[in-house]
Amino acid sequence: MRDGHIRPDWPAPASVQAAVTLRAAGGASQGEYSDFNLASHVDDDPVAVNANRSRLVEQLGLPEAPCWLEQVHGHEVVHLDDPEHTRCGDAAVTGSVGRVATVLTADCLPVLVADRAGTRVGVAHCGWRGLASGVIGATVAAMGVPAGELMAWLGPGISQGAYEVDATVRDVFLELDPDHEGCFLENARRRWQANLYALARRLLAASGVEAVFGGGFCTYYDHRRFFSYRRQGPCGRMATLIWLR
Repeated sequence: MRDGHIRPDWPAPASVQAAVTLRAAGGASQGEYSDFNLASHVDDDPVAVNANRSRLVEQLGLPEAPCWLEQVHGHEVVHLDDPEHTRCGDAAVTGSVGRVATVLTADCLPVLVADRAGTRVGVAHCGWRGLASGVIGATVAAMGVPAGELMAWLGPGISQGAYEVDATVRDVFLELDPDHEGCFLENARRRWQANLYALARRLLAASGVEAVFGGGFCTYYDHRRFFSYRRQGPCGRMATLIWLR
């Protein structure tokens, strides 16, 4: 961890740069969005959000402003190298130096992907809906290289102990693969504790990606470092960014 952000601990080539922002990094946002909120779709002051985004570029030494997506909890992948790309999607990939692929999260799991040659990178926003709809497989396919040449890193998301879901969510994943049963634990309320990290690892493996790093965070319990929608209700968002230099 560095001042204001986390650098992924994974064996990516030197050409691959990535970071996850933290909620308290000397930002301009106030109240429930304090202080380094980077999302414009919440009810934060737009002036504060723009100030935080400008500081982010300076703080990380970004080659250009991030591409902020309009996330919809789906599986669409934005190809940043396409000059006519839209911003509506829950993942982004690029092979261009200096283009910054970015997702926003506050309990959902950000997943970074890079090829071993250091020529392609991507990032996916993985809530349960995105995972169930295939955002990981779509991102791996969009990378345009064999899955065996890819590595992934799992960023800060909500842990199993804090993530209660109903049987409907569990059933969605069991319909995809009965072996997903091991990613859910029944609790005393006869509901289910879902393990987003385990689901992501299984879905990455199913897509052919075996080199997976990261995990072990919890946005819900680590209130000092992370926003958590489930903990706070209205809140800000962290950014997970990846780019080539």
